[in-house]
Amino acid sequence: MEKQRTLKKSINLTGIGLHTGNHSTITFHPATPNFGYRFIRSDVPEKIEIPALVDYVVDLSRGTTLGIGDVKVHTVEHVLAALAGLKIDNCLIELSANEPPVFDGSSKKYVEALLEAGIEEQDAEREYFYIDETIDYKNEEKFVEIVALPLNDYRITVMIDYFNPALGSQHTGLFDMEKEFIDEFAPARTFCFLNEVEMLHQAGLIKGGNVDSALVIVDKEVNSADLDNIARMLNLTETPFVGQNGYLNNKQLRFKNEPARHKLLDMIGDLTLIGVPIKAQILAARPGHAANYEFSKLVRKSYLEKKKLNKIKPNRKSQTSLNIDSILDILPHRYPFLLVDKVIEYDKNDDRIIALKNVTMNEEFFLGHFPGKPVMPGVLILEALAQTGGILIFHKLENPKKKLAYFSSINNAKFRKPVVPGDQLVLDLKLIKSKFGIYYFNATAWVDQQVVAEAELQAAVVDR
Repeated sequence: MEKQRTLKKSINLTGIGLHTGNHSTITFHPATPNFGYRFIRSDVPEKIEIPALVDYVVDLSRGTTLGIGDVKVHTVEHVLAALAGLKIDNCLIELSANEPPVFDGSSKKYVEALLEAGIEEQDAEREYFYIDETIDYKNEEKFVEIVALPLNDYRITVMIDYFNPALGSQHTGLFDMEKEFIDEFAPARTFCFLNEVEMLHQAGLIKGGNVDSALVIVDKEVNSADLDNIARMLNLTETPFVGQNGYLNNKQLRFKNEPARHKLLDMIGDLTLIGVPIKAQILAARPGHAANYEFSKLVRKSYLEKKKLNKIKPNRKSQTSLNIDSILDILPHRYPFLLVDKVIEYDKNDDRIIALKNVTMNEEFFLGHFPGKPVMPGVLILEALAQTGGILIFHKLENPKKKLAYFSSINNAKFRKPVVPGDQLVLDLKLIKSKFGIYYFNATAWVDQQVVAEAELQAAVVDR
């Protein structure tokens, strides 16, 4: 099994942020197993660690910004791409301002620094999320599509086409991270079109940008006054010029398809926000930070659902399981309204309970609910979840046989898939809080590792 990795020692770099224009020092620190990537600002009193997860994305204006409250870290994708590309699992990233240095607009400087610090294995196994079904994100308005296909490896293919003849259509692919990332993708620089420069400047962005921190594609006719204006906007000491190769100041490309490679580099960084390295074939048409974020949200949701189910497999042995006799002793319900067959896990410390309901053709409700195509009524799925919550409640009471638990509220109920004879419902409830005899639950029902129903439930305990 592969081991997790971190740095051998801390290392820092100093530069200027692309969009904020703030000078900053970034320091990469070793971190413990399962720490992941977290950012911390040394320039604010609150020592808040911001995890590199989709949950903490607060802005996507020409870059990925993470934040908690008023504490933000801008343009994190090149930093995260360097860590992921070197297969570093755990790192604390300290910043002296709100944006990492941009350097030349690639991940090259970060990769060089991390390699200089050294990488070491840790005494913990690396976890992968193996995508076993197609995950597809589309934005038809912007002609964007990102698809994840099952593959026992990690490959990314990117196509870009912004309907701008100055750039045209480009594509690229990464097929072996260890062999290709350092030399083929980490040096790929960010880019923008010349007609975007004024717009970005007016939006309060690229305050730290210059002709050395990005490739500027010349996509319009410009005169000397236009070039002088660009020099003022970018705080350049010399007026830029239009070269012969289509890039401002005749910048030479590191790769023929460098813009496409940079978009792939951005994807590597943005996909770290899933929170776990993945195994899949990623196909991306016209990706950008907003699309990468939406796609990462889909993958993370799938990962968390599968991770939860891996912990609640019905055949696991549990010291806190309850058979039907124990359930009958706790719940007042009886046939045909007893809808819990077995409790497979009950965690007092975590206030969580997981139970099973085997759905058979012999259920009475199938006689009249869609005869000929039997489907379990959604309200009975909620009833099964509520009964499971009742078991958890009664375990917390001193005299449970003198009490009854009644539904008091159902909120945000959603039914995802029909439940039919032969299915086994996994009933998963988490107690969120209790106050004045009212208990609040998050409830989820699963079949074959897929969510079939979910809701927020409230129950009130009264004297029997």
